[in-house]
Amino acid sequence: MQVMNLDQMCRFLAEHFPQGEQYGQLEQLGDGWAEMRLAVGDDHLRPGGTVSGPTMMGLADVALYAALLSRIGPVALAVTINLNINFLRKPRPDADLLARATMLKVGRRLGVGEVSIHSEGEEDPVAHATITYSIPEVECR
Repeated sequence: MQVMNLDQMCRFLAEHFPQGEQYGQLEQLGDGWAEMRLAVGDDHLRPGGTVSGPTMMGLADVALYAALLSRIGPVALAVTINLNINFLRKPRPDADLLARATMLKVGRRLGVGEVSIHSEGEEDPVAHATITYSIPEVECR
């Protein structure tokens, strides 16, 4: 059951996690899923003209955080406890990165999901991540 909509999530992230904006903009949000866009700039590139791994990891992490909160509500202290990412191909340095995050399981204490990242206009993913979050005990959630 979706408990936060896109407007509520954007306000929550701006207030509680403003540094997340460096990893992209939340564009869509649904029940256990989120889509984000990162406008790739020079500060995201590493030598060789590819998007850096930490940039893609940050995008994946923020996207899945939003997907998780769409299910559990505004729990600021839900934290990443594991992030595994596979870099599949070189992203285009001249195209936005698009991330689609989907929760696979949300329990009382853990949330597990996956994120697929694509260069805009390309069908094949450039990276795939699986992420686990620890969900703190919250009364009246």
